[in-house]
Amino acid sequence: MKVLVVDDEKRIVNGVRRYFEQAGFDVLAAYDGPQALSLARRERPDLVVLDIMLPGMDGFDVCRELRRESDVPIIMLTARVDEVDKLVGLELGADDYVTKPFSPRELVARAKAVLRRVRTTGRPAAETYRFGDVLFDVSAQRCIVGHGDDRRVVPLTPTEAAILHALVRHSGQVLSRLQLMELAHLGAYEGVERTIDVHIHNLRRKIEPDPKHPRYIHTVFGTGYRFSDENEPQ
Repeated sequence: MKVLVVDDEKRIVNGVRRYFEQAGFDVLAAYDGPQALSLARRERPDLVVLDIMLPGMDGFDVCRELRRESDVPIIMLTARVDEVDKLVGLELGADDYVTKPFSPRELVARAKAVLRRVRTTGRPAAETYRFGDVLFDVSAQRCIVGHGDDRRVVPLTPTEAAILHALVRHSGQVLSRLQLMELAHLGAYEGVERTIDVHIHNLRRKIEPDPKHPRYIHTVFGTGYRFSDENEPQ
């Protein structure tokens, strides 16, 4: 597996590199935004670890560009105090975030968890689900939304695909955030339950006819979420 580590502090990159290499990864390094995009396009890494504060082009812009071109898993590195940064990164399509200062061992563990989600959702192409105007192709990590000439392909991040897969496989059941974490193989660590809400928000934007009045992914207040192909008041 090939990981691209992007941070303008060479000390951090070198420290992270050692732990990833010990875990069997090939490591690419970039120290600014444009270099990160160039390497990602040329080398097609299996995972990108991306700092937010970068010269030339910040991590948000790099994440945005990568998401336009690829569904490569992305882990954002953020400052501990910047809660907003975490949520913005997830809104842009990042799969996970790690706050600074961080343990390189934890970062590698989180990277492995994200890649497990990719493998978990990489099931036979025959596993598809249709609901309303949506066809969910699990192995391709994408949805086809609409009919006829109005159809569009909507790519999902590995985390979004894993969460949607968990929901549709348990259609009609109320799933807590903790249950979704377990079913989507998200692991258990500080802040992950809050990220479930952001990923649900992103999924609704991608597949719901009206994200403000969801048809498929319903909020069960105080509990979690329930998938159903029925219109329900929110």
